[in-house]
Amino acid sequence: MELLEREIAARGKVLPGNVLKVGDFINHKMDVRLLSAMADEIAAHFKPCGINKVLTVEASGIALAILVAERLGCDMVFAKKSRTLNVDGEVFAAECESFTHKERNTVILPKAYLGGADKVLIIDDFLALGNATDALRNIINQAGATLCGIAVAVEKGFQGGGDKIRAAGIDLLSLAIVDGMDEKTGRITFRKQ
Repeated sequence: MELLEREIAARGKVLPGNVLKVGDFINHKMDVRLLSAMADEIAAHFKPCGINKVLTVEASGIALAILVAERLGCDMVFAKKSRTLNVDGEVFAAECESFTHKERNTVILPKAYLGGADKVLIIDDFLALGNATDALRNIINQAGATLCGIAVAVEKGFQGGGDKIRAAGIDLLSLAIVDGMDEKTGRITFRKQ
């Protein structure tokens, strides 16, 4: 998506440790016009699949997931990174290690929110190693639901998560694929799509 690539090139910041900061416009302070255009692109790609549930993990993917779910006319659910007092009943659970936060969580989703009749689209803001999408795929499998595809705002192509997902035969839509980042110059290289 050219618009997103332009915004990343202009406003993104390359930080040490292969971290791309886009908090100024995607996942902390959000440019709603940009997110809206991103949601339009995702919804158009997956509309024919009959998706009835959009799934993400808290918290950065929630805004984009809500916009996509609205366009698809379905519900959005998110897996929590910890059990809270307001989560009762049985849950699906899967281990997930965050590349950015460098911590391991057990993400959970109440069993009442996902079932065997659901056709699911996973949404996330970033795809690096694929840990979050692996955990969400695990939850979808536990529920007996059908995974229709995965959509991410930014894939860090040089870290292999997207390659792993594509090799599994899953429809992966990455709106921007970063093939390289230079910490010294701040230069970001995108993959042609």
